[in-house]
Amino acid sequence: MRFDELNLGPEVLEGLSAMNFKETTPVQELAIPVILEGRDLIACAQTGTGKTAAYILPLLNLLTKNKNGDDAVRAVIIAPTRELAQQIDMQFEGFSYFLPISTFVVSGGGDGAQWDQQKRGLLMGADVVIATPGRLISHLVNSGVKLPFVEYLILDEADRMLDMGFYDDIMQICNHLPKKRQTILFSATMPPKIRQLAKNILHNPAEINIAVSKPNEAIRQSAYVCYENQKMAIIEAVFSKKIEGKTIIFSSSKQKVKELTTKLRRMKYNVRAMHSDLEQSQREEVMLDFKNGKVDVLVATDIVARGIDITDIGLVINFDVPHDPEDYIHRIGRTARASAEGEAITFISDIERDKFFRIEKFIDKDIFKNPIPEGLGEAPGYDVEQLSRGHRRRGRHNNSRSAGGRSQGKRTFYRKTPKKDGNKRKEL
Repeated sequence: MRFDELNLGPEVLEGLSAMNFKETTPVQELAIPVILEGRDLIACAQTGTGKTAAYILPLLNLLTKNKNGDDAVRAVIIAPTRELAQQIDMQFEGFSYFLPISTFVVSGGGDGAQWDQQKRGLLMGADVVIATPGRLISHLVNSGVKLPFVEYLILDEADRMLDMGFYDDIMQICNHLPKKRQTILFSATMPPKIRQLAKNILHNPAEINIAVSKPNEAIRQSAYVCYENQKMAIIEAVFSKKIEGKTIIFSSSKQKVKELTTKLRRMKYNVRAMHSDLEQSQREEVMLDFKNGKVDVLVATDIVARGIDITDIGLVINFDVPHDPEDYIHRIGRTARASAEGEAITFISDIERDKFFRIEKFIDKDIFKNPIPEGLGEAPGYDVEQLSRGHRRRGRHNNSRSAGGRSQGKRTFYRKTPKKDGNKRKEL
């Protein structure tokens, strides 16, 4: 569907035309009409499906159509990290180029001057405030900030926020907002805790489910089954060959990111680390240097697994297996962007084989296992039959506990995302 077939205003369409966006993605086609109707919405859609524009565009339309003369905050968007909040703000800047819409980011990090600036911004008002939960709560509690005129609340990557322990913060923020508002919730997955959150804060929501897409077929996926103490030597072997573009190495813990970065520096690699212990200014500096080519290798936690759009990443290495299959898709999705090709390599230690087998089942693909380089000794086996038996046993156990049923009053849509989109674009 084309954007001009939706009920969007001329200024919004003008901004889309200037950015050369014409065709909607599935989540945009389904979500935009629902949001324009003024209904609450719960949408299951992962990063890369165009979900950000799916709520920005109708929100811009609603804000300009229903103008409010007060200098007050009219919309609040909650995001799990500072990086995502800033990217959402950048998207607003692009799409609202022809609109008199003001946005303001409220996130952690920085010094006292930044706190004072955020306080003034909240008190003076902006059309849209994009905030991380912890910092917004701090201002609501300590800065005398009130939000009585908020008409729209949007939660982006809600599942990630709950994983980070922000459930109580989200509920507290909702208690500071008017009960009469439109609430929109986006989540990459729909576990029971998200259902419970939606039940508590949404009213008779429509529901959209965009099936999790498989990894881009332009990504060459492979793995090494190895022991933990063999991983650094395998990295050396991988780096001994020419790599086109930049490299991201993912690890699931910030401590391991720090240790791995130190080891790679000793090996004379041009490497920087990205994790939640860094100050905001440090994160921005690292990402800018990586984007501009001053850094060849970025070692990171999943803080950059979603929403970071750098087109020339040629290799992604999972130093350890991600906890969830969806995280695997997010991680390796950092490469092969903008019609490029890329490579993703995963190191599978002997205690991570079951996790990786679940990933293979999830994406319905047997990923090629590379032989480990010569001189590293024996490697652990990867017995598919044994792993499959364990998987079936757990499946029977889980099925015996599950129960069906869907609450009434919801409108549910299902649309599968194509495995490969011929008209590739970066995420809106």
